[in-house]
Amino acid sequence: MRCETEMIRNRYPVGTRVCCDEMPDDPNPIPRGTCGTVMGVDDAGQLIMKWDNGRSLSLIPGVDSFHVVEQAEVEGMDLSM
Repeated sequence: MRCETEMIRNRYPVGTRVCCDEMPDDPNPIPRGTCGTVMGVDDAGQLIMKWDNGRSLSLIPGVDSFHVVEQAEVEGMDLSM
């Protein structure tokens, strides 16, 4: 598991922007299309998130569906609230 966790840390370094596609196993999931920033990866390999909607629910690679948001996508978004 340690090697897998390190691979996840390398793939999703702190500051990576991701967009939630689906959290099928969570009773109160982050809504589809919500973007957030990776704050770290815990020892279980879960992405510790700071979501743009104010929540902090972690992502579980291999269970939750999400994708990295490219800088061009971020620049085109209206981030004002």
